Amino acid sequence: MIRRLDNRALIVCALIVVTIVLGQFGRDLSKALDMRWLVKFPSAWVVSFKDPISAGIKWLVEEAAIGPVSFTDVTRAIAWMIEQPYELLLNLLSKGFTSGQGSAEVTLLPAVSWIVVTTAVVAFGKYCRDWGLAALVGACFLYLAIFGQWDSAMVTLASVMIAVPIGAGGGLMIGIWAYRHPVGERLLSPVLDLMQTIPIFAYLVPILFMFGFGPVSALVATIIYATPPMVRITIMALKAVDPEIVDFGRMVGTTERQLMWRVLVPSASHSLMVGVNQVIMLTLNMVIIASMIGAGGLGFDVLAALRRLDIGAGFEAGIAIVVLAIAVDRLSQAFAERMGQITPPVHGQSWVTRHKRTTLVVVLLGLTWVLGRFAPALLDYPDSHTLTTGHFWDDVVKYLNVNYFDTFEAVKVFFLQYFMLPIKRTLLGIPWPWAIAMLTLLGWRAGGWRLALLCGGLSGLIAITGLWAKAMVTVYLCGASVILATVIGVPLGVLAALNRRAGTAIGLLIDTLQTLPSFVYLIPVVMLFRVGDFTAMIAIVLYALAPAVRYAAHGIRNVSSDLIEAGIVSGCTPRQLLRLVRMPLALPEILLGINQTIMLALSMLVITALVGTRDLGQEVYIALTKADTGRGLVAGLAIAFIAIIADRLVNAGARGARIRFGLES
Repeated sequence: MIRRLDNRALIVCALIVVTIVLGQFGRDLSKALDMRWLVKFPSAWVVSFKDPISAGIKWLVEEAAIGPVSFTDVTRAIAWMIEQPYELLLNLLSKGFTSGQGSAEVTLLPAVSWIVVTTAVVAFGKYCRDWGLAALVGACFLYLAIFGQWDSAMVTLASVMIAVPIGAGGGLMIGIWAYRHPVGERLLSPVLDLMQTIPIFAYLVPILFMFGFGPVSALVATIIYATPPMVRITIMALKAVDPEIVDFGRMVGTTERQLMWRVLVPSASHSLMVGVNQVIMLTLNMVIIASMIGAGGLGFDVLAALRRLDIGAGFEAGIAIVVLAIAVDRLSQAFAERMGQITPPVHGQSWVTRHKRTTLVVVLLGLTWVLGRFAPALLDYPDSHTLTTGHFWDDVVKYLNVNYFDTFEAVKVFFLQYFMLPIKRTLLGIPWPWAIAMLTLLGWRAGGWRLALLCGGLSGLIAITGLWAKAMVTVYLCGASVILATVIGVPLGVLAALNRRAGTAIGLLIDTLQTLPSFVYLIPVVMLFRVGDFTAMIAIVLYALAPAVRYAAHGIRNVSSDLIEAGIVSGCTPRQLLRLVRMPLALPEILLGINQTIMLALSMLVITALVGTRDLGQEVYIALTKADTGRGLVAGLAIAFIAIIADRLVNAGARGARIRFGLES
């Protein structure tokens, strides 16, 4: 057995060495053999998918119809249904209700005062949990007012209040359907994989074709982006309900509908609220990208600051998104806990007595609308009293550039010369038939013939689209970033698990990195390192670092205390305990963290196309700017294929590690 394992290890090492050698000398070898097609996929073999896709989308928008109802009529109806509540909320929170246009415009009712909104969220925080939460969310909304971000934040909040109910409700219904129909779940799984791995930029173009430029298109894109996690969590939550509860529900004579809505859904409510929370966070993460197709608010402010390279304004708007995300996140979690507590209704009291907080907010709303005519500060926070940190951030970057420019350049050159470029040169030099064969072999070794077919088939599809070279650049940028994130993140996770004080500080850092919008990372790194692959890598590492840290810490903490005690009794030093016990047993969790890091890195690659990368992300971004639907979807699918291959291989590796260590049968 040991000899067989040694032989397998030798074969794997030999294949790795051959692959690296081919990567280094593949171009020269192909030229010497006059077989350049081995490195560069022949253009004559390329199958053009983009033209049929573009033609199909055009036909769908312009000609498709069922009887008298055209596809355009359907999209207009959907747009109208989304637009009506959105406009109502937007007027209520930001614009106010007006009549007439231009100089004849008359304000019938102003927008809700900043005082009323802040009071409402404080009251809601107290209702959901306690005064501590009320103070936190109140401080968050006061920050938005004091730092001049109120109007943009209310536009963003209006979008969130529309997208979240539709995304969460739609995801719940689709998840229930998939739970009831196992065949539907199997069919739905690859669709959800594609929805979560195709970059959102890739389907912004067809959404623009179908719904036009504006906030409705942005809301549709946000809903599509935020719905898949709710579907998956709904399926898992319903399956996790105790079978005894389900059997009891059947015994008392419930129908299938009653069993679902009165037994299963209430029993899974806590897990379902986790899904709602994920929808909220993904919606807030989407606000900047959505601003590219017509959504306003804080996302547009960050995007505009990035275009101007205005680091101060970009940071202020980005921090405002984080502050809003914290408030909405904490409120949604507390509301989920509150819903899990059964509170009997109080009889014999008036409506006002039973709803004191609501009454306070309504009375305050009426007072501000009446008195706001005479005291505008009651409606809009005075501009003269706003604060700004923009100049501070600008001065910090200027100081760093003036005093440490040579240091930054030296770091950049070192990483490019000794880390990034060797990886890029190797990947671009590997013959594509060899790469496909190795991926197929790796899939077979990790998960059997099905995974082998998946890896070989998807990598072959990337090749025949003619995007192999750009796919390799994508793999290079993603791989370099993931390696660096793993080297930094895993030790931080281990330290956070073993040292409580360090864990608190690291947890705060990771929470901050995870809530910052992806675009925000580009602003400082561009100002410090200019545009290029190194800048993209730093932004990706910052964005994708959190899972590597969290999963490593979780894996180390979950190692059985009995095994730790056995190691101590055997005389292991703390270092031996970590190296021989904790790290091997935490390996499956660490691998899952690396998997999530890969997914985040790939999603960030499309955004880093703005700083000059030449990969599939750039292809998607160019397609968006040219409104080329086919080109964008083909490039987006290529990124999705890379993500699916990586996801399946890493998950298979994690499962194999769990089996080896007896954590799974």
